Amino acid sequence: MIHRITSRLQFQAVMAGHTVAKTPHFALHRAPLVGQHAGHELFPHVGAWLGVVLPKRWARRAVTRNALRRQIYEVSRQLPAPLPSHAWVVRLRSEFSRQQFISATSPALKTAARAELQQLFAQLPTQGGAHA
Repeated sequence: MIHRITSRLQFQAVMAGHTVAKTPHFALHRAPLVGQHAGHELFPHVGAWLGVVLPKRWARRAVTRNALRRQIYEVSRQLPAPLPSHAWVVRLRSEFSRQQFISATSPALKTAARAELQQLFAQLPTQGGAHA
């Protein structure tokens, strides 16, 4: 089971961690599941935690951000091996060309994003993600 990162503190903790993989449009950040804030664990459950950062700078339309978010979570669920027990954030780092992908929810955009996300997750180390 993949837990979702929802709080600002969780996102900040992961974004301060290592960038472990990059593709032309995405970056994958990783951090260990340790840390507390105000006496509470940031990541209270064991297992993989996943969050998504899609800045409006790179995806202006909400429909595009929502479509990309769904692709990220779906690709992470369909990985051949489960994500290692760390906190992960997938960050959009550049814009998909609006000239090439005119519709925010076009099948072409979804296919391109899915292929690139599969490439991103394929870059993970196979032995538990222990190194950066």
